[in-house]
Amino acid sequence: EVPGLQIEFAQLMEDLIGDLTAVPQPIEVKLFGPDAAVLREQAVRVANTITTIPGVVDVKSGVVLAGDAVRIRVDRLKAEMLGLDPETVTRLGRIALEGDVTTTVQRGEKTVGIRVWTAPDVRSRFDRIRNLRLFTPGGTLVRLGQVATLETEVGQPQLTREDLKSMVAVTGRIFGRDLGSVMRDVRRTVAGVALPAGVYVEYGGLYREQQSSFRGLLTVLVAAALLVFLVLLYQYESFAAPVAILVMDLFAATAVFSGLWWTGTELNISSLMGLTMILGISSEAAVFFMTQWKDSLGRVPFVEALIEAGRLRFRPIVMTALAAILALLPLALGIGQGAAMLQPLAIAIIAGLVLTLPAVLLLLPVLFSLLRRRRPAPDPAAE
Repeated sequence: EVPGLQIEFAQLMEDLIGDLTAVPQPIEVKLFGPDAAVLREQAVRVANTITTIPGVVDVKSGVVLAGDAVRIRVDRLKAEMLGLDPETVTRLGRIALEGDVTTTVQRGEKTVGIRVWTAPDVRSRFDRIRNLRLFTPGGTLVRLGQVATLETEVGQPQLTREDLKSMVAVTGRIFGRDLGSVMRDVRRTVAGVALPAGVYVEYGGLYREQQSSFRGLLTVLVAAALLVFLVLLYQYESFAAPVAILVMDLFAATAVFSGLWWTGTELNISSLMGLTMILGISSEAAVFFMTQWKDSLGRVPFVEALIEAGRLRFRPIVMTALAAILALLPLALGIGQGAAMLQPLAIAIIAGLVLTLPAVLLLLPVLFSLLRRRRPAPDPAAE
């Protein structure tokens, strides 16, 4: 076994996305506390607990053995008898084992430090480290073993900190289930683990990134809906048309969620992007419909203008919806390499487009008629 070496098996696309987002694991349970030894013990407990959750695989406790370590304990009495103090012994020992940058040299545009170091064969073995020679203030040489006790610690764990706090991250992957349902089970299971005082839990990984992205997309959707409403209010100079269009957008959003539920597709960033696109497509189709109605209103009465607008906009809406559905159908069926990543996007758009046609041609005129006070058609003779 090589200390610190971990082997993982994951899908190429999942691993690539994880590396790009700097969060390679979907599940990440972070344990914080003042005592690193207690954290490692509790991390193993949490890892063993979440392993029993269906769909959670490749669970790792986060305890990484970085290899053996040499602990040097300075004997204060012996050091003082030889004219040394613990701080001096520590400094000289660190210089001998790690080296010391004494000066720098210019190489092109870079400044390279010159490290003075003992020979590798002198510091590569435990018995030779014990015989390292240290200079005393009086100019004499003493061996490190004369003023300190050297001990070997096997399997020294790696120490990890986040925001200057000791942290151990329990990670895992998901197989056969969606991230949301798995994380609900993980949170419920971890909440049932009795942790010592001072140890608390935070959740990271792709779950945290997804929640942050959801909040960002929700903010964008609300801001976009408000801006669209203000633009439509300015364009049509009444509340009837903007309210009818926004209600139709809600109907299109319901169609997207219904399509995701019917196909068993999880709600993720890709599907939310599809929802955003559907809201834009349905709003655009509704604006074209209302523009056609406004052009026809000068020639025919109110109801006939709505019927004429629906008749004239029927073919463009059908052609646009069919072209988009046929183009996205391979992605929705998962055909081709990398289709799994964009499949929720395609399903969301197709589900919304299927109901865009009846929403624009049937729902929008009815809502607009109910919300707007009908006005008599202008008399051409009066003009």
